[in-house]
Amino acid sequence: MGDNPQDFLDRLFDATNAHDLDRLVDCFAENYVNETPAHPARGFTGRDRVRANWQQIFAFVPDVQAELVVSAVDGQRIWVEQRMHGTRLDGTRHEMRGVIVFTVTDGRASSARFFLEPVDEAPTDVAAAVDAQVHAGPAS
Repeated sequence: MGDNPQDFLDRLFDATNAHDLDRLVDCFAENYVNETPAHPARGFTGRDRVRANWQQIFAFVPDVQAELVVSAVDGQRIWVEQRMHGTRLDGTRHEMRGVIVFTVTDGRASSARFFLEPVDEAPTDVAAAVDAQVHAGPAS
């Protein structure tokens, strides 16, 4: 397995879209570290958690697909903007968008900073969103 981050990315998206759990998990190092800066308690370490997460995603969003929007490579780091979408078992839409910054070592993700979030389809405009962020009470 090479050290080329682009090769890693191709393997990751191919395995994800083929719903091949073993190939997907093999894209991650045993001691993989996932940081989620916007949700610090959601960070984790280890390939076992990667497996558990994706096993659940494949089970409950059986048609899930990942689309690469854009990527950029800087040495061992690869910035990936992506869209993940599908239909949950209850018929509701599943869609996540955002960025993941992977560090690739020996052809596998050794760490990531994870900024992928569910798409918020609420009809809130920017003024109301900013208001909600800076006020303790209801938006004025």
